[in-house]
Amino acid sequence: LAGRGIHMNLGRRRRIGLLGGSFDPVHMAHLALGQAAITALKLDQLVLIPAGHAWQKGGNQADGRHRLAMLRLAIASLPASTEASHWKIDEQEVNRNGPSYTIDTLKALREHYGPDDALILVLGSDQFRNLDTWHDWQHLLDYAHLAVTQRERVPLSDLPPDIEKLLAARGTGSLPDTPAGSIMFFRMPPVPLSATQLRKQLAAGQPVSGLLPIGVEAYIRRHGLYGTGTPEKGQD
Repeated sequence: LAGRGIHMNLGRRRRIGLLGGSFDPVHMAHLALGQAAITALKLDQLVLIPAGHAWQKGGNQADGRHRLAMLRLAIASLPASTEASHWKIDEQEVNRNGPSYTIDTLKALREHYGPDDALILVLGSDQFRNLDTWHDWQHLLDYAHLAVTQRERVPLSDLPPDIEKLLAARGTGSLPDTPAGSIMFFRMPPVPLSATQLRKQLAAGQPVSGLLPIGVEAYIRRHGLYGTGTPEKGQD
């Protein structure tokens, strides 16, 4: 059974959370969201998926190799109590030529994990409200569940009509023991932090202590990212 995606200890299929984003840079709100998802959804693994070319945002500030390196530092900084070994990084979007479409990533991950594991795409309310602008969004639930949480002041009420219709058809109060197909909400503590604001603070030389995972600020300054200056000699 274990080989077919069933978690022997819990008597249910494995639950794989998928958290995508630019991670430009990765910050403490990303880690808080990931941990909230692990706890609320009882995930067996959380996969961080940094975007390649973020087509709806007009590209990324930092190169993919830097964003990957910062994500590795972020995972390494997690305390043992968070079971950091359950966090991993999927590099397929960074390595993909052209735009990063979530539907293509879900298809590839479904092929990788097989038909039995539950794949759960973790979204903030801002992403969920804009879901009907995503490429081939009507077929996302063919490959994964959607787990949505409120992000900052972006509400989960008065959703666009097409999203309301999808939620009415596929919404559920708790995650079913199925591989894909449902939408549910979960809660996380508010963490008012954005990568856009962090980049501005870094470029202005303002302090960002406590806002970035251990090691990430030093990496940013060492490589001169986000307007922090010239990379140190020997860095590329």
